[in-house]
Amino acid sequence: MAGLDLFQVVGFGLVAALILVVLRQHRPEVALGLSLAVGAIIFLFLAGRLSSVIGVLGQVARRSQVSLAYLGTVLRVIGVAYLTEFGAQVCRDAGEGAVAAKVELAGKVAILLLAAPVVVAVLDLILRLLA
Repeated sequence: MAGLDLFQVVGFGLVAALILVVLRQHRPEVALGLSLAVGAIIFLFLAGRLSSVIGVLGQVARRSQVSLAYLGTVLRVIGVAYLTEFGAQVCRDAGEGAVAAKVELAGKVAILLLAAPVVVAVLDLILRLLA
């Protein structure tokens, strides 16, 4: 992401935050919807830039002869982490800290399940090296 893009995202976020502060006092239900919309807009703005990062990671994986299955797993783990964080923040914005904690727990369990095959492969490699 270029510096100008970052300034645009930060500026948009700051303007939205100021509007949300005022709106939350008078219409909290509308503020929650606007907060979701702002988050979605920022995510969509960034999603286009993520494809170049994924492409670079794929090139590095091919050059280092790492299985693309591992790269896919890493990308899924990152996706789950971002999605979980976004969901938990929305819950916190709605004043539901307990629900946010459960969303985070679900994300951690999902990450553990996704990462299990990679952990097993690493442990298998270590055992083969030690044998």
